Amino acid sequence: MQIRKKLNGIAQLVRLDLSFAAAICVVAGEILALSGIPTLREAVAGFSCGFFISASALILNDYFDLESDRINAPNRPLPSGIVSKPEIIYLTVFTTIIGLYSALLLGVYVLIIGILFWFIGVLYNWKLKRTGLLGNIMVASSVAITFIIGGIAVGNPWNVTVWSFGLMAFLVDLGEEISADAMDLEGDKLQNSKSIAIVWGRKTALKVSSILFGLVILVSFFPLLFGNLGRIYLLTMIIIDANIIYFVSKLLKSRTESEGRKYIIGIYRGIMIGIIILVLGLIILGIV
Repeated sequence: MQIRKKLNGIAQLVRLDLSFAAAICVVAGEILALSGIPTLREAVAGFSCGFFISASALILNDYFDLESDRINAPNRPLPSGIVSKPEIIYLTVFTTIIGLYSALLLGVYVLIIGILFWFIGVLYNWKLKRTGLLGNIMVASSVAITFIIGGIAVGNPWNVTVWSFGLMAFLVDLGEEISADAMDLEGDKLQNSKSIAIVWGRKTALKVSSILFGLVILVSFFPLLFGNLGRIYLLTMIIIDANIIYFVSKLLKSRTESEGRKYIIGIYRGIMIGIIILVLGLIILGIV
């Protein structure tokens, strides 16, 4: 029972859905850049690189967020005592080594980017999270780079479709970060955060995030105009965009933090499911 509890705690630290999403985005970047299927080595190394570098940053986030989580999320593994601070350090080192080794397998440029964004993750967790918008942009950039890494890994870093997906990922995550800050006001105030929600108010933060989500819908048409994707992409993006519109409308009307978080998760999960369906569809139909 204790072992199961510990493993569940580690899974919460890694935030499997977020780490898995980062891994999928790297592989998706490879597929979109190649207009085909990457080699098994490229796919496995790309997945591992995205998953473990993301996991290392997410694990370390809990270490520095302990005081805030005592209020915002007391059931998280660290404040609840399921895992200890030393165990978090060990897990961070372990995931970092695997992530950067996987990056090396994809080439020196991917390794350099991996190291750069690992340091950005450390700086964000340690000091810059409280800066508000700057911290939000750092996180969003770290999400966007997953698609670009995929393009670099297979030797096609300037692919229009890859960069369009990177830009969409940036806007989505920036919108999520700003709206999530609006749900964490009390805990963030203790850390003297300069988030948009604290400086300008919760309603303003949600309005800014809704504008960013709207820009995602606009950018989603770029691959149709400048790339080589066809009807399968259009159909998928119609579903994704409809999902964004639905949950953003709900988010703007949310009255409680738990309600708002539910709608933010709905936006995120809808987009990730859409990307997975798109990539599988393009592979199966041989359209990319």
